[in-house]
Amino acid sequence: MRILCAVSLLLISLAAHAAGIDTLRNFLQQTASGKARFAQIIVDKNLKQLQQATGTMEFVRPGKFRWTYDKPYEQLLVGDGERLWIYDKDLNQVTVRKLDRALGDSPAALLAGSNDIEKNYAVTGIGKQEGLDWIEAVPKAKDNAFERIRMGFGANGLEAMELHDQFGQTTVIKFAAVERNPKLAPELFRFTPPKGVDVVSDN
Repeated sequence: MRILCAVSLLLISLAAHAAGIDTLRNFLQQTASGKARFAQIIVDKNLKQLQQATGTMEFVRPGKFRWTYDKPYEQLLVGDGERLWIYDKDLNQVTVRKLDRALGDSPAALLAGSNDIEKNYAVTGIGKQEGLDWIEAVPKAKDNAFERIRMGFGANGLEAMELHDQFGQTTVIKFAAVERNPKLAPELFRFTPPKGVDVVSDN
């Protein structure tokens, strides 16, 4: 009886793993662009809330995205395919990074990446929770900002993300008003620093 139960659990686990991987692959293959509103919170290892933010995001794969934080502070992240621009209005500062260095270091870059996520991450399906099919991606490179990333898929595609960093903090993002494959203006993914701002580059 115990052997049968163990075999049953193994088969269920394998089925969940396969379903999760297929869901991710289908999303990557069938989603060339997207837009949504998002709500984001960051909690520490004791689940104490450290930060809360809301905003909008758009992306065109591969490599182009725009995340606009409107509350509690204004911040803009733009990936133009080659560079990541981070504009902090309150600090009057723009930070520029090469996009290949930033991939995986932010949910924006991860969503807008190419189809080869399994090249850089060990991906497993972890089953259904709260009505969503979840997968977990663990980066193969040791210098990634996150220890593991979870993605929850529902009827509208990607509906939630959890990013667990090296310091025990977790970023939880929930998406709403999700649109898959909308036509997005190319101008959304271009950025010119406003006059008078400080520009910091890692080049």
